[in-house]
Amino acid sequence: MTNKEKFKNKYRIASARAQWWNYGWNGAYFITICTQNRVHYFGEVNNGKMVLSNLGVIAYHFWNEIPNHCPFVELGNFIVMPNHIHGILILDKPGDDGLGDDGSLSKNLR
Repeated sequence: MTNKEKFKNKYRIASARAQWWNYGWNGAYFITICTQNRVHYFGEVNNGKMVLSNLGVIAYHFWNEIPNHCPFVELGNFIVMPNHIHGILILDKPGDDGLGDDGSLSKNLR
């Protein structure tokens, strides 16, 4: 394995990103963020319900802040799990081609 295939001199998997896709384009993107070593930083499941830790509350808060910092991003479904976060980010920049009559991705997704 070459150094190009390593990050910080550690082995890693090849990128799952599509080489032909520009991730700056309008679209709905499914995001997963995992903790290192799958440590349960964000909380625990008790009696079938997710109970957020302080870090889980912070993650929840800052996810909901994204549209305040990125005006062309809408939030889709989102969930905090003990060791990872799943969410959908909808990029809807005006003028992006291929979206329909009004250029609105969110209207076409619903």
